[in-house]
Amino acid sequence: MAAVHSLLASLPNQFAVAGSGVNSRSPVLTIKASSKGVSLAENGYSRRRQILVGVGAFASIFSQEKIAFAEVPKNYEAFVDFIDGYTYYYPSDWRDFDFMGHDSAFKDRFAALQHVRVSFIPTEKRDVHDLGPMEEVIFNLVKNVYAAPNQTPTIYEMRERSLDGKNYWTFEYELATSFFGRTAFATIAIGNGRYYTLVVGANERRWSRVRNQLKVVADSFKILDI
Repeated sequence: MAAVHSLLASLPNQFAVAGSGVNSRSPVLTIKASSKGVSLAENGYSRRRQILVGVGAFASIFSQEKIAFAEVPKNYEAFVDFIDGYTYYYPSDWRDFDFMGHDSAFKDRFAALQHVRVSFIPTEKRDVHDLGPMEEVIFNLVKNVYAAPNQTPTIYEMRERSLDGKNYWTFEYELATSFFGRTAFATIAIGNGRYYTLVVGANERRWSRVRNQLKVVADSFKILDI
């Protein structure tokens, strides 16, 4: 254990693990590394706070994926999952938490309903276009998957972007009842034999104040080849 802490202490500050006691500085990024190297998860740390301590492995992974961590927007941090093959930004003052059925999740420390979560399921499809026309797929997803029977769904925007040969669909939607409403962005994409979904949203009353902030999160989602 002493050897692990010694190695971590020798790494740049931006690779410090939040809450580890190695460095009290807030991390620039959160890494879920591969099983190669030493994993802090073995010592009781959150699975989402695993870090690869082999400097050579860091250099190899960063070179292969070409992730520009230096370009992380101000007031955001990067979550990078080399095991399950994806990355995204989240507001730097958010905290990670367990969201049932999801692979990773972060939430506002004061407004729990203001959060981002990522999940994925296996698929034989190779691209979101294989799901069908974008408008039809998103409509059915919001109406039949996201919305509860007592909620009225509204879709405000649908967009497609392409990056490194992969296509991403991002859409803004609201789920409302007569008493409560929640608005969110969702990004879906397919790669690595997986159908990924990122959802980031907030209480309807806060949406106008945080929409632009959460849009950065939705637009930052990227699949990594694994």
